[in-house]
Amino acid sequence: MTDPTDALRAALSHDVQSRLQSLRLAEGTAIVVLDAAGLDADERGELEAGVKAALAGQPGVRDVRIALTADKVRRRIIAVGSGKGGVGKSTVSANLAVALARMGRKVGLVDADIYGPSQPRLMGSEGIKPAARDNKMIPVPNRWGVPVLSMGQLIEPDKAIAWRGPMAGNALGQLIDAHWGDIDLLVVDLPPGTGDVQLTMLQRHKPDGAVIVSTPQDLALIDARRAMQLFEVGQVPVIGMVENMAGYVCPHCGEVSDPFGSGGAEAAAAELGHAFLGRIPLDLAIRQASDAGTPPAAGEGPQAQAFAALATKVAAWLDAGPER
Repeated sequence: MTDPTDALRAALSHDVQSRLQSLRLAEGTAIVVLDAAGLDADERGELEAGVKAALAGQPGVRDVRIALTADKVRRRIIAVGSGKGGVGKSTVSANLAVALARMGRKVGLVDADIYGPSQPRLMGSEGIKPAARDNKMIPVPNRWGVPVLSMGQLIEPDKAIAWRGPMAGNALGQLIDAHWGDIDLLVVDLPPGTGDVQLTMLQRHKPDGAVIVSTPQDLALIDARRAMQLFEVGQVPVIGMVENMAGYVCPHCGEVSDPFGSGGAEAAAAELGHAFLGRIPLDLAIRQASDAGTPPAAGEGPQAQAFAALATKVAAWLDAGPER
């Protein structure tokens, strides 16, 4: 005897059939359960409308009822921190996210530097405000494939944000608890230091791991150690240290100099028992591309290679899982 649902299944497109979990016909009502994992609200609406259109005219079908299911995305968080400002943490965050996206990761970028947001400039999305749905923000897309949310997208340019700690903590929550869709990895650019935003991050949105950025000189390393200690106290694994602004290649003669010293972050990582993730050069091309809203990691050449090497090590740490 022919199963009456066979004809209904055949009426569905191949893409819909790949998401079909169950289909049955009961007293003229077609009851369909579909896997909607990885789809945003618009895509879920299109899926539902398409199924209803395909089944409504089938023999014996008077009504179509659809249930959409999806496993909750296990979204991992990588915090990028530093003990002090001016070490290039935001540049490293942006380019780490872009380099991970180029590796095929579904990455989003949160600019948690509430008082000094810079990701809209670095990611080329200045002047674009995020939309909202159901009282949650929708991250701003860009051509690098890394959606971004930042306070810099919500305030007027050059306007100071004079907020006390609780307000900054609430703002961080809105940036992280947004409509990230199928993004499964958030890179969070933390403000410098060990203040309210960092504490809120540890208490409410505990990262899976932390990347510490420092320049080679002793003063930056002293503060970087404080940042690492904060994550350790919060039981957040330190993935490793990045030495930024390490070595300057003269564009005229090609001579390499070390205005901030060399090897300090690598030595500090070894001393503290953490991995050394690599060096990012002090390079005029990185500064120019960043100011123009074009992350160097999206291009080619030695600058992109430096960030790709960093992303490779972070990805390997993530893939190693809890048994690392």
